[in-house]
Amino acid sequence: MPNLKKLVNKHTISLATSAAMPVIGMLVLSLMSHNLSAADFGNYIFLLITILLADTFRNGFVQTSLIKFYAGTSKKRSFEIAGSAWYVGLIQTFVFIAIDAIVYLFYHSKSVDAEITIQWFGIIYLSTLPAAIASYILQAEEKFGQMLLLQVINQGLFLLFILILIFTRHLSFQTAVYAYFGGSVITSIFTILNGWSKIRTLKHRTSLSVKKLAHFGKFSVGTSISSYLLRSSDTFIIKLMFNPALLAVYYIPQRLMEVFEIPMRAGVATAMPELSAAVHQDDQTSVARIMKRYAGMLTVALIPIAIVSFILGGLVIDLLFGKKYHDTEALNIFRLFMCYVMLMPIDRFFGITLDIINKPQLNMMKVIIMLIVNVVGDFVGILIFKSLYAVAIVSLFTFFSGAIFGYWALKKHLKFTIRDIFKLGYSELKRVVGDLLKKSQPNKVQL
Repeated sequence: MPNLKKLVNKHTISLATSAAMPVIGMLVLSLMSHNLSAADFGNYIFLLITILLADTFRNGFVQTSLIKFYAGTSKKRSFEIAGSAWYVGLIQTFVFIAIDAIVYLFYHSKSVDAEITIQWFGIIYLSTLPAAIASYILQAEEKFGQMLLLQVINQGLFLLFILILIFTRHLSFQTAVYAYFGGSVITSIFTILNGWSKIRTLKHRTSLSVKKLAHFGKFSVGTSISSYLLRSSDTFIIKLMFNPALLAVYYIPQRLMEVFEIPMRAGVATAMPELSAAVHQDDQTSVARIMKRYAGMLTVALIPIAIVSFILGGLVIDLLFGKKYHDTEALNIFRLFMCYVMLMPIDRFFGITLDIINKPQLNMMKVIIMLIVNVVGDFVGILIFKSLYAVAIVSLFTFFSGAIFGYWALKKHLKFTIRDIFKLGYSELKRVVGDLLKKSQPNKVQL
């Protein structure tokens, strides 16, 4: 059994780390939306989406493979993996910079803002590399407190710069780009100076490790891009098939689902190094147990939250988005989403475990199957029922298909059942909650 105190501490810090970025990010977006013109804010969103899409490639190509091969290894081996990850990350970054440079040289837009986006994309992407590598290494080493500090520094600096620009009345799209770049550069320099990025390990890279990371990364990046398309497919299809006004109606419950993503990201961040260490020890029993524990705990914890959200969803939508959406499909779509919340942790951990046991091609196949089910189901459902509800219902089948394929693929390599996941998850969560309640009780004073 894992040390309970250590487990609770890791979960708490990891949860705070996962929540830090979206919370500060939402605050920054809110400030910018109120203080920028609609055109400038739209240009910033376009730049942000472009950078996030490029980050999807980096995370897929470097993050998962680094954690898989780094966690639980010897010091010498970890130096080789970190150096090789730096090498792969630099190659991937310079490929993107080269593409950006070609676009900048040959594409001439009449829009000054478009020129700024093209001009600064490559520079910003390079400036974020050391901080990105540092966050991957800290996650592999299970240093979640330092990960939290890194996120707070990065997002906090950007927030500070935006507030200064607002108070001095110099906020524009161009100055916002400068603020983003400035925060990224300072954060990356900080990780280099304190040794978190381990840039000096670059000299320890080996051709074999580089090949291993690249081979694993090509499947992992395929999974990341497929996941991105899966998240975006409903939006594109609704915009194509319905009145654009209905896109906002569907966007509201989608945005509310991000609340459930926070504990899932925290669980994944905590579990990946443990899974990797167990794999390196060739302990399949521990791999299965870790997967069952995290998937089960999150599933059991999310069920009562989903029930409460199902009941109070209307109140939440009214408070956050206004009563104009009260009589739309938004509430019922959100309630439909609650019906598959319990599948999300199981699906996510089946995929992560497939990656860690060195079967990234199966995880990529799982996500591609989900994407196909979602896209085909959306078009068929809309053509037959001509309703947004069809899109929401198809999401249920999408997650079912992923969970079923993941279960089938993992059963070939690990011994477990769905019942095991719920049983272990319930017992572990009960143990954690019991310990927290015990700590919250005041100590009795002996007279």
